[in-house]
This record gives sequence, C-alpha cells and structure tokens, in this order.
Amino acid sequence: MSWFEDLKIGETRDLGTYTFTEENITRFARSFDPQPFHLSDAAARETHFGALCASGWHTAAVWMKLLVASVKAEAERTGEPPRFGPSPGFSDLKWIRPVFAGDTIRYTSRLVDRTPLKTRPTWGLAVHENEGINQDGVTVFSFTGKVLVARRPEAEG
Repeated sequence: MSWFEDLKIGETRDLGTYTFTEENITRFARSFDPQPFHLSDAAARETHFGALCASGWHTAAVWMKLLVASVKAEAERTGEPPRFGPSPGFSDLKWIRPVFAGDTIRYTSRLVDRTPLKTRPTWGLAVHENEGINQDGVTVFSFTGKVLVARRPEAEG
C-alpha cells in the first residue's frame, strides 16, 4: 500500500465481488443477526422484504474481508508492506437496498480526502467513500471510512 504522500484523490480500489447465497446468508444470520428475514426464505416472504435477504452487517463484513484481501494481494505483488494503521471510525453507513440470495455485489473504495496530521506527524488521515453495487448496477451499501496511513519518514516534521 502506498505511503500517505502517494495517495491521489479520486483513486478507486476495486475490491472484487461476492455472491450472497442462501447458505452464507443464513449462516451469518444465525451467528450475528438472527432476524426472521435473514434466517428463512419462508419467514422472509411474510415481511416487507418478501424474500430472504442478507444482514446489513453481513454486507459490511464482506466489504472488510475483501479490503483485507486486496491489501494483502497488493503487498504480495509489490513486495511492499501495508502502510495503513488504525481507523478512527466511519460515518454515513447506509444499507440502501436489500441484498437477496443470489445477488453479486461489487465493492469499491474511492479516496475522497487526505489530511496530514499535525498531532501525529508520522501519520496522515485518508478518507474513503465505499460502496457495494449489485449485478443490476444498483448501489446497495455505502459508508465513509477513515484510516491512518503512514507518512514517508522524510515527510515528518
């Protein structure tokens, strides 16, 4: 992963796709979000969703899994270690449309802002707009994420 100084506003990272199956939706739901519309297609038909759908938390967890895999693959490809640090959080998390069994979601992360930190001169703050778009081109998930990224040693001070 690039140093903070190398990050370019507007750069988009394609994190890849994930297909939500009935099996992985219900497995996640049983462990983390056991609401009827995530556990059974029959039960979901009786709700406003009308069919089995993934937990919003499941869609977010997949984003995280794909981000980590993308960063790891980049590090292996370039021989450079990841340079990001902790995340101070996120905002504007939105589950815009349901994700149904059979949907394939493409996840992306686009850099929208970067700020050197005066209080932590070895780090900069990168802000990303993240989203998931289904196979029909419909945005189903989005949030703004923040992460600390290491600055080049010569950039300190």
